[in-house]
Amino acid sequence: MVVSALSPFWPYAIALFVWAVIKVIRIGHRESGLPPGPPTVPVLGNLNIFPTENVHYKFTQWARVYGGIYSLKVGPSTLIIITSPIVVKELMDGRSASTSDRPPHYMGTLITGGSSIVLAGNSKVWRALRKATHRMLATQPSLEHLVIQKTEAAQLMYDILRSPEDFFTHIRRYSNSVMLSVLYGKRCPRYESPETKAFYTVNHLWNHALEPGAHPPLDLLPFLRYLPGSWKDLCKQVKTLQRQLYFGLLDECQTRLQHGQETGCFMESVLQNQKFFGMDRELTGYLGGALIEGGSDTTSSFLHSFILALTAFPEVQRKAQEEIDRLLGDQRIPTLDDFASLPYIQAVIKETHRFRPVAPLAIPHAMTTTETYHGYTIPKGATVFVNTWGMFHDPDAFENPEVFDPDRYLRTEHGTKPGVDDRCYRSTLAFGSGRRICPGINFANNSLALNVMNLIWAFQISPPLDAATGTPLPVDIFAYSKGVTTAPYPFQCQITPRSDSKVKLIKAAFLDATDIFARFESSISAEDKEWVRNYRL
Repeated sequence: MVVSALSPFWPYAIALFVWAVIKVIRIGHRESGLPPGPPTVPVLGNLNIFPTENVHYKFTQWARVYGGIYSLKVGPSTLIIITSPIVVKELMDGRSASTSDRPPHYMGTLITGGSSIVLAGNSKVWRALRKATHRMLATQPSLEHLVIQKTEAAQLMYDILRSPEDFFTHIRRYSNSVMLSVLYGKRCPRYESPETKAFYTVNHLWNHALEPGAHPPLDLLPFLRYLPGSWKDLCKQVKTLQRQLYFGLLDECQTRLQHGQETGCFMESVLQNQKFFGMDRELTGYLGGALIEGGSDTTSSFLHSFILALTAFPEVQRKAQEEIDRLLGDQRIPTLDDFASLPYIQAVIKETHRFRPVAPLAIPHAMTTTETYHGYTIPKGATVFVNTWGMFHDPDAFENPEVFDPDRYLRTEHGTKPGVDDRCYRSTLAFGSGRRICPGINFANNSLALNVMNLIWAFQISPPLDAATGTPLPVDIFAYSKGVTTAPYPFQCQITPRSDSKVKLIKAAFLDATDIFARFESSISAEDKEWVRNYRL
């Protein structure tokens, strides 16, 4: 009787079950209207074939099949991959009001509490951080920091002169010391300085935490957050180390302000104007940290790639040296005013950006509204990756893209093949797109120009030699670290001064910088002060 009474409801129950099964099976299915992409499987979508490292390589392979804009399904979520400068210009730049959000990043939020300008969504927090950042990195303020960049670049040449085998860490010290001096009024005279060692330790871990594909998809499958995983220990470690470094430096600034010992550094200004910027202590601490990250890691990565390229492609170095020798000879060290008269060296910098972009995929964007683009639906909430690597290594646009060839930028404005429509390209493509474009372009370009000119003028960079035969050994131009930003793994090369006259000028420039260095050395450690006294004898 009970069964008979309930029997009219069984068809509805079966229908509901079938509907639920269909709904589950269709999770991961590419919806109608999305750009094309690799075939999906039920529930997972493309998660089963999503790369776990060097994501930009696989994204570039798929772009050659599916075009300059294609889609991936990762469970129920949609990823849009852009590997076309035309799409970047029209969609990312042209519709930046819709494309400049950030997707959720559970690990990043767990570490920073949502206070990182790098990961913050299009919100009041991001606008406050951006406002403060522009105060430091706009064109005119960037020029005010030139004296720090110039003197630290003088020490970089001197460091390499003294111990060329340590060029890798000398470059890291340079980029970190510039940022610490500008931000906190405190420089790092050596790589072993406490702040520099602490920064590169935590930044390596932070970069790994942000690496696409390296961790469980916690934002796409939230239930994974409750399962055991090594990512939890990583988050705790990065959070602890970041707060120790970033808020320790901030407290030093606060103490100086309280005792009337200001240095005029940027973070002192932020502390004095927190109400104007709409920032509290948390936002202020993480603002400083994000600026250290952005200025230290990217500059050092670029310069490492630059030296690797000169080691692997000696003809480029010869041409660049000939150009700068015609202008300067052994008479003086280059200045930023010389840069406009050095078109080949300008091309070397452009080619380094193209050949080995520091951020092959950068930080992904997210859609705030649904857009229609060339008949495709780009849905609200979709995550958008701009595949910088794929654009710069497109054989249809660039002749022999795996060859380091600055001459391509002397043949055409953007280095593309003759006849390629390059109106969609721009010189800042490596720095991002839309409202999320790197605010430190001017600051970074000054650093890169000074150091590239200095190193080409001062030194001969050559491959290492085989100890037994004395023949040059090849360097691996593909051995790069993994992460949101990438850099060559430490490599060997020979670096020697090009003349005795240049050696004298390098030593004199280093000693002439002593008074400027002293402005940023009052609060360095006792060990650093002792090292400075001995190093300048």
